[in-house]
Amino acid sequence: MAAQPATLVQVRIQTEDFDLSAEVAALHAADARVGAVAVFVGTVRQLDEGQALDCLELEHYPGMTERAIEDMVEQARQRFEIFGARVLHRVGRLGLGEQIVLVAVTAAHRGQAFQACEFLMDYLKTQAPFWKKEHGATGSRWVDARTSDDAALAKWGIAASNAA
Repeated sequence: MAAQPATLVQVRIQTEDFDLSAEVAALHAADARVGAVAVFVGTVRQLDEGQALDCLELEHYPGMTERAIEDMVEQARQRFEIFGARVLHRVGRLGLGEQIVLVAVTAAHRGQAFQACEFLMDYLKTQAPFWKKEHGATGSRWVDARTSDDAALAKWGIAASNAA
C-alpha cells in the first residue's frame, strides 16, 4: 500500500490582504484526494458590543504566533481526517469590512472539513497569541477574550479561562 501524502499545512501572518479564490484553489490543487473544502473568512465588523468601530489593530509576536497556529493545526489533524489546512491572519491596522482571517481545510468529506475548520477557528480565537485593539469615536480599547469564546473551545473538550 502506498503511503498517503502528508497533511499540507500553511500558516501565514501578514499585513497585506489575501485573494480568497487563489488561496482556496492552491490548497485544493495540492492534493487530488480532496473531496471537500471548508472555508471561514473573518472581516472587521462595524459594531462590537454595541460600540461603533472605525478600525481594528492587531499585533502578534513573529515566529511564536506561527508556531502556536501550526500546533493548532496539528491538533486538528489528530482529531479529524483532513488533508490540508491553510490559516492566514492579518495584522496591522484594518478598516471596516476588510478581511482579517482565513481558515481553509480540505478533507475527503464535508463533515470532517467543516468540523476541523470550526475547531481551528475556535482555537484560533481563544489561544493564538494576537492582541486586538478597537478604535472608534469613543476612543480605543484592547479587546479581552469573552466567556463565549471559552465556551466555544470547551465544546471540543479544551478548558480555557481567557475571559476577564
